[in-house]
Amino acid sequence: MRRRDTALAVLVALLWGTNFVAIRTGLDSVPPLLFLAVRFTVVCLPAVFLVRRPALPWRDLALIGLFTSLGQFALLYLSLHLGMPPGLSSLVLQAQVLLTVVIAAVWLRERPSVLQRAGVALGGAGLVTIAVGRGLSAPLLPLVVLVLAAVSWAVGNVLTRRSGALTGPGAGLGVTVWSGLVVPVPALALSLAFEGPAAVGEALSHLQWQALASTAYTAYLSSLVGYGIWNTLLGRYPVAKVTPFAMLVPVFGMAAAAVAFDERPHPLELAGGLVLLVGVAVAVTRRRAQAGAVASTKPRAAEPAAPPAPTEASALLAVEVEPPAGSTGEATDLVELAPTSPGAR
Repeated sequence: MRRRDTALAVLVALLWGTNFVAIRTGLDSVPPLLFLAVRFTVVCLPAVFLVRRPALPWRDLALIGLFTSLGQFALLYLSLHLGMPPGLSSLVLQAQVLLTVVIAAVWLRERPSVLQRAGVALGGAGLVTIAVGRGLSAPLLPLVVLVLAAVSWAVGNVLTRRSGALTGPGAGLGVTVWSGLVVPVPALALSLAFEGPAAVGEALSHLQWQALASTAYTAYLSSLVGYGIWNTLLGRYPVAKVTPFAMLVPVFGMAAAAVAFDERPHPLELAGGLVLLVGVAVAVTRRRAQAGAVASTKPRAAEPAAPPAPTEASALLAVEVEPPAGSTGEATDLVELAPTSPGAR
């Protein structure tokens, strides 16, 4: 990957990591469900008039938006509102990578590799350790709500993968904007029902600059700029080269929370978070050495050996990602499972 693109990938991780601090700042003056409705209104307008709608049925777009945007962020905002630390949230939410592997195995019948199974096991042990450490210092309810947010995100990942929504340049940003249309009205309705018309009216009539700045950051920088850059990189490079940069999200998130809120997680929470990240790293790691060994055994005849015909089972097992034209020394990558949204938006 070129230095400029590497820097852009790190920038996206920085935007997504500090996004948790921005959300927590906005929640000081705006109820969580109302804040969610405002954020996605800003995300979708005027972008919906400028970004091409993906070639997907409205039903698929609505389902993706229901789980990836409405479900994930409603639960994330609620978790932060209930007291979940933003830095630790940026770490725990990475469990969506492991949950995506599990849900895809059940729903799409994608057989996880040995490394993916080991990663899921490590990640599960990390979550249990975080829960134990969390239970020693604070209520577990915010953590449970946050894990449900990760489940919702993972379901959205699988729905996006099943629909093939990320095919074509710029399609990922289109999915983000157009599927986000399902968020504002239901989120506002839920806010009126659970947070009350009085709280909604008070927040909207007395918007503080911190809430406005938080909305602008989460909508424009985290969602539109972040995903615009990320999906551009996914269009230039194999998924296996881009997705590992998402591992930097909790690093930036915890560092930002330590600076902004003096957040100091319990030692057991940190230990569990480290195990969780190791599990995620194992789950997304490709066995390049083995791939190279297989490539070296190919026949060197005048005509290349024909690839085996895909079976019905293997058709759902891999996504073929071709490197950009003109690159040298890279064969087409087969990515067994690539979550569509590796970082929080």
